[in-house]
Amino acid sequence: MANLVTLGSTGIVTDKNGFGALPIQRVSMEEAARLLRKAYRGGITFFDTARAYSDSEEKIGNALSDVREHLYLATKTMAATADELKKDLETSLRLLKTDHVDLYQFHNPSFCPKPGNGSGLYEAALQAKEEGMILHIGITNHRQKVAREAIESGLYETLQFPFSYLCSEQDLELVQMCRDHHMGFIAMKSLAGGLITDSAAAYAFASRYDHVLPIWGMQRERELDEFLSYIKNPPTLTEERLALIERDRAQLSGSFCRGCGYCMPCPVGIEINTSARISLLVRRSPSKKYFEAEWQEKMSRIHDCLHCNRCMSHCPYGLNTPELLARNLKDYEEILAGKEMLPDNF
Repeated sequence: MANLVTLGSTGIVTDKNGFGALPIQRVSMEEAARLLRKAYRGGITFFDTARAYSDSEEKIGNALSDVREHLYLATKTMAATADELKKDLETSLRLLKTDHVDLYQFHNPSFCPKPGNGSGLYEAALQAKEEGMILHIGITNHRQKVAREAIESGLYETLQFPFSYLCSEQDLELVQMCRDHHMGFIAMKSLAGGLITDSAAAYAFASRYDHVLPIWGMQRERELDEFLSYIKNPPTLTEERLALIERDRAQLSGSFCRGCGYCMPCPVGIEINTSARISLLVRRSPSKKYFEAEWQEKMSRIHDCLHCNRCMSHCPYGLNTPELLARNLKDYEEILAGKEMLPDNF
């Protein structure tokens, strides 16, 4: 039986599987169309993208415009002014091949846009809603302070925020606040940027919160097939899955890089959002690519760190990024030398 979620007061009712369309920018137009059509035919009706996701909107428009009335489209803007927002919205509508988006979200702003704050952003979104180009206004963020302000403002119908079984007590408070304010909660990074490797456990955890809609980033058919299978047979929190969650929380909770990328770019070219968690990635999702020449060269760039602390000042989680990079480099070099901590079948 399908596991449905009602997204706050928006009236949007959809399966617990939302399609996170950031990863499809990495595949061809043809492959994206195949995945998107298969997702729709399989029962997924909520598709989340952004103006910042290169050609993701175009791929959705190309694949799904003929079934537009049967699905929900959510996109985002990183506009800093009202004019930029209007331009972004017009572009999004053109690429998505639609005359409206069901949910338009401010994309991780450093502040909570409000009427009268001087930016004109909220007023522009409200005008677009009055004109029918936007049905609902939401906000995405990685910052607790901004997220809480958005909830308490009463201005937004949805909040999109990182949420997985590695969440903190503060994150759980946000989820409850959204419920109390009749606000939809969209969970991004429910696999913690690839560190959670059991999607069934991640899905079962999210299912405990009936007002939370997880969006799963998918670019491979096998990933899509996993989540499509959960529509008819939703995973439950068995004793085994609860034990797995407890083990993962013990290993991963706390100061680990979520891979959000807001620390980028680095002035010396360090790929911070992967390099700062490489030791976890190679242990939890072993891949030979991390030990090939390309990644050895990428990791060696950490030696060139200027300790300018730009990355640390931009981290929404308050991590000591240079320290994490140094620790991961040391760990990586030790694993590279012996690979003793990798699975036998690596």
